[in-house]
Amino acid sequence: MIMTVNVYEQYFEAEATFSGVRRRAALVTLVSDSESGHIRYEANVTFFPHENDEDYAVSYDAIFGKVLYEGKGRRSKKKEQIFMETFRQEIDALSAEAGGKVYWDRPLREARRG
Repeated sequence: MIMTVNVYEQYFEAEATFSGVRRRAALVTLVSDSESGHIRYEANVTFFPHENDEDYAVSYDAIFGKVLYEGKGRRSKKKEQIFMETFRQEIDALSAEAGGKVYWDRPLREARRG
């Protein structure tokens, strides 16, 4: 059985255009997938319209991710801390590659950790 956990997730103001739609926010996540002694960590950014303060409807046409680690093992707080130290740089690189930008100094919600 695969166990997926959002180790970290947070919404931020952002800027991008995909499929002809302006995106004003992004959801960033550090995701852990584990199954039968195998673990994978992935950094993801999803840009979405955020038309008003209540709009958190994440679209699935503007998701970008990068596998940070994959191998034998299980969740490790030590590894997760190391990934969090470079998380913003990873998301910035993914965003720039996609033509978007996350504004880290403009959070829309508090961070959640799993």
